[in-house]
Amino acid sequence: MEKLVSSWYKDQPLPESYIFPPDKRPGKLLVPKSNTVPVIDLADNRTDIIQQMLKASLEFGLFQVVNHGVPEKIISETRSVFKEVFEMPAEDKASLYSGDPSRCKLITSTSNYDSEKIHLWRDNLKHPCHPLEECIKFWPEKPTRYREVVAAYSIEANKLGSTILELLCEGLGIESGYFEDKLSEKQMLSFNHYPPCPDPSLTLGIPAHCDPGILAILHQGDVCGLQVFKDGEWIGVEPLPNAFVVNIAYQLQVISNNKLKSAEHRAVTNSSDARTSVVLFISPSGDSIIEPAKSLITATNPPLCRPFQSNEFLVNFLPTGKADLALQPFKLKT
Repeated sequence: MEKLVSSWYKDQPLPESYIFPPDKRPGKLLVPKSNTVPVIDLADNRTDIIQQMLKASLEFGLFQVVNHGVPEKIISETRSVFKEVFEMPAEDKASLYSGDPSRCKLITSTSNYDSEKIHLWRDNLKHPCHPLEECIKFWPEKPTRYREVVAAYSIEANKLGSTILELLCEGLGIESGYFEDKLSEKQMLSFNHYPPCPDPSLTLGIPAHCDPGILAILHQGDVCGLQVFKDGEWIGVEPLPNAFVVNIAYQLQVISNNKLKSAEHRAVTNSSDARTSVVLFISPSGDSIIEPAKSLITATNPPLCRPFQSNEFLVNFLPTGKADLALQPFKLKT
């Protein structure tokens, strides 16, 4: 627990082990926050919402949603209880570590901290959240309200994810309910904490990557840090009050036969404010068969890859973090 950035960062220079190579650093002139990332009002006309989602998913790979139905109180309480987690004594935080993926895991940087060459400027708490009744008994017992608050949040975030997937199905012309059951069976809550950094130009909270699963539902709070790569530059995703960022993940890109694109994104740090993000990752079960939806395949729009098990993709993805590279063994000649 002494390795947690939040345990030692104050009044310390940036350690050499956190300094990225020059070509990977964000640089001194960080891209400012931007309002170019699409913001979709879920209270609008359904047809308009779907068309906006499809356009944003193809152009950016992500979008923000407002008027989404998740109560502001639940969001606020979840963020508050997570803050309490990192303010607990070291011995209480130590109880949150487990090597069992079905339980709670508190780490700093990545799970490979001891072997990695460069560390990320973040602490991370994550645990499964579906099915809730099975997962919740392994969640933290401290703070005492953690299970009640985070359970309410996970239920609402799951509803939002299901709504978005159903809207995308309708827009793509995929049958209703396509993503129910196995294609959304694995759900993980991940809390990233980025303390103030002594030199944000030299390090990253999370490097450039695409999410490997189906969908990510992110609440980024009120501090800038999320950036998406578009047209050769990094664009800041402006935090909006009570909004969620929706990331298209790579296996959804495959299912859509490239009609939706996964967003390459990263998290940068800053020198003055701690930043906390809360993410629900929705992914297929390991034995799910991933392939372009049959309703999208025509003579003029052939499948871009053969069917594969989700675990097959992850075996290739996890060592590199590069989705296109992981998909190479499954691509078909066109």
